[in-house]
Amino acid sequence: MTDKPVSPLRQRMIEDMTVRHFKEKVQKDYIRHVTNFKDFLGRSPDTATSEDLRLFQLHMTRNHVGAPSINCAIVALRFFFKVTLERPDLVRHLTFVHEPRKLPIVLSPEEVARLLEAAPASNTRLRSASHALAAFAGAFARLVADRAATSLAVSWAGPDQPDVDASAQSGLPRGGSYGGDHQARHPAYFAAQLCNALA
Repeated sequence: MTDKPVSPLRQRMIEDMTVRHFKEKVQKDYIRHVTNFKDFLGRSPDTATSEDLRLFQLHMTRNHVGAPSINCAIVALRFFFKVTLERPDLVRHLTFVHEPRKLPIVLSPEEVARLLEAAPASNTRLRSASHALAAFAGAFARLVADRAATSLAVSWAGPDQPDVDASAQSGLPRGGSYGGDHQARHPAYFAAQLCNALA
């Protein structure tokens, strides 16, 4: 079995990724996305225009390509045109696609309390901890609801980053308050209370 010859353009892109310590899987993904664009274009990708890139994104959208795949293709193409071809002006029409976050299923405080009451408990401290755990569940449910009601900043991987997956920021807000007693609504507070009850 003979290896297919690698074009100088592809070899240069591979070298650009190698010096940035991109993992092998990421390199293969980037090459695949650029190859898909080349197939859409019908000619070498280094001859593309910004309009060609805009039409390619429109093509992916019309063919119901998922948001994660479109975003990965955009990151790969941005890298190819900005770094390998040194043509950042060509990618100005490429835009990331928003992917809605799915909220986790959270038990209500009453459901947590019923769950703990139904379990056999020989340890009285475990039974007394059910109230702290139920309060924790309530605080967590409110936190999830508060976070869902706000616009979260979305951080996309830059063109030079190996992480091509788009992900939303997580964790507690760094400032401000939820209203009311901040400490009493903080999940870590309830976790500490639960640990103390079990100690």
